[in-house]
Formats: sequence, structure tokens, C-alpha cells
Amino acid sequence: MSDVLIVGDSVRTPEIRHEVPVGVPDSFLYAEHDGRRVVVVGSFEVQRVEAAEAGLEVYAFERFGRDELQEQGLNYHEILREVTVRVCSELGVESAVVPPDFPVEIADRLRESGVEVQPDRPFFVGRRRVKNESELAGIRRAQRACEAAMDEARALLRRAERSNGVLRLDGEPLTCERLKSAIERVFSDHGVSSDDPIVSHGAQTAVGHDTGSGPIAPDEPIVLDLYPRDRSTGCYADMTRTFVVGTPPDELAEYARLVKEALDRSLGEIRAGATGRHLFEVACDVFERHGYPTLRTKEQGEVLVDGFFHSLGHGVGLEVHEQPALGKVGEELLAGDVVTIEPGLYRRGFGGCRLEDLVLVTADGAENLTEYPYDLAP
Repeated sequence: MSDVLIVGDSVRTPEIRHEVPVGVPDSFLYAEHDGRRVVVVGSFEVQRVEAAEAGLEVYAFERFGRDELQEQGLNYHEILREVTVRVCSELGVESAVVPPDFPVEIADRLRESGVEVQPDRPFFVGRRRVKNESELAGIRRAQRACEAAMDEARALLRRAERSNGVLRLDGEPLTCERLKSAIERVFSDHGVSSDDPIVSHGAQTAVGHDTGSGPIAPDEPIVLDLYPRDRSTGCYADMTRTFVVGTPPDELAEYARLVKEALDRSLGEIRAGATGRHLFEVACDVFERHGYPTLRTKEQGEVLVDGFFHSLGHGVGLEVHEQPALGKVGEELLAGDVVTIEPGLYRRGFGGCRLEDLVLVTADGAENLTEYPYDLAP
């Protein structure tokens, strides 16, 4: 088995968070050699990592000469570089696989010291594909928070009244920003956090990841795409719903009907061994049958702006977008993958409809982790 080296913090580096289930904000070292799993971290964090009881040998930087290196005038990152070399020497690491974003300065120093370093993206992707029990628990918590936040947004939309071409709530315009604030409060109460959630309206809903802004009008699409991160495990959920306050245009009502059909048909095909490409094609079949363009039908080099212009979904875990892919290139699903299914239809200048469920792949099918209605009416 290959020796493994990972350097990074466990807040932003999923490869190391998968091995060290504690959020450490400063970069540290994780090493595997001869069955040993070694963590070398700042002394401030030693007790927290030990308390995780994750089968790790935990040492402070001081064990490998931090004080001496500090006296030489080295800063934190330079000390981490030299400590990594010393750990490899003591463990007997002569070559190791590393993640693709392994720090270049540390890789160069290791090679200079005689340690062969080989980036291996598939190796690390494979480690994280099948979710462990702790990660699944975090994903489920994040999904429940997602649904609670969606409930809060829907409650505000239901209370809104049309006035002079916009929705008003308690006398003030109902804006995307106001909905986001309400969503983020719910997230905080549920122990999750999020970057700017997508709350878009009108023509914005047909512009990729436009996060949305401004006052919302009646009778127009409102897309809420929420992807909170569980604070305890660092794992994400991901869910999208589309609403209309008032009467949806006929075009949008058709989008909603076809998107739900594509979602249902794709969900019915999920199981270990099915490919992401097959699921994507199942959704494309629905849209193409009704005359809508998809990534499968577009001309090579064409940038598609209408129809179904994105993939069907992606893996979710320690990153909100990770393997496996569900698109024109999509590998076999594994039991234990968590993926999104998110078909959509759009027209530039008008808007669109997207629905997204979060699904756990099983040996003989799937468990839909999303428990939420699909109605356009909030």
C-alpha cells in the first residue's frame, strides 16, 4: 500500500478532513506509513485531535523540533515544511502519494531531501466517494437544516402580497436579500453554515449560479438553491426548489412538469453500477422528446444558454461539488455515494425551473435524503 502525505487545514482541505474529523483552521501534516496514521499539528490543537478517537497518533510540532526551527527565524509555513521532511525521515517514508493541491514548496523540499512525491487525484477521490457513518450523519443534519430554511422562505413568500408590480411583506418589498437573511438565521440555529445561498428571481433564474438580488415580483420564477455545511463534520447538503407567488406563466408550468418527470425518471434508475452518464441521458430523453435542447444535442463548441444546459448532478460530501459526475462523462455509481439529481429547463431573459434532490446510492437502488414537496406554489 502506498504511503500517504497530506498537508493542509481540515476546514478547507477535504482530503485531510476525511482522515482527521476535527476542524483545524491552520495547516498541519497527516502521514500514513506501514499501518500507522500520524498527525503532526500545532500544540494548541493536540487535545482536540486526540479527543476525536479516530485511531491517530497525534504529535505536536515541538516533537519534531519546532522550537529549534523557530529560533532559526523560520515562520509557521517554513516550520511546517521542515517538520514534514523530519517526519518522513523518522517514519521511513521514501515515496508517497499526495493530493493534487499539495503545497508545491513542501513537495519541492521533500524531493530535495530524497522523498518521491506523486500527486494522485483518483486515489484521493476514491477514498472519499463512499461516505462513512459520521459523514452521512452530517449530510443528513445539513439536509434537515436545508428543509427547515426552505420552510422559512416559503412562509415569507406565502405572506407576501402583490403591490405595484412587486411582492411586499409587512409594508416592505420582499427581496432576495431578505429571504437570504431569513435562511441564514435558520442555518445558524441548526448548526450549519453557508456561503451566499442562491435565491434568484425572474430572468436571474436562467443565469447559472446567479445568487440573486433585488425585489421579487409576482407570477415570476423564484429559485432557491441551498447548500449548507454541517459544522460538526464539514459535510454539505444540496437542494433546489422553484416557486411562483401568483400564477405561473404557461411556459414555466410546462418547465416544472417536465423537470419533475426528468427527476422522477432519473431517480428510478439510480443504483450501484449505474453510470452518471446513463442517468443524465434519461433526463435528456425527457427534454429532447419535447423539443428542448440539451448538452447532448448541442453543436460542438456551442455555448448552450437555453434548455437543459448543465449536467444532471454531482457528488456531495466534504465538498458541495465532488465526484461522481452525472453528465456527458459520468462514471459508475458506488453504494455509499451521495449525489444530487438536479434537472432544469431555462430560457434566457425569461427564467427557469430547477429541482434538486439529494440521494444516497445503495446496492439495489437509492435512498432519497430529501423530504420536501415540489409544488410551484409556496
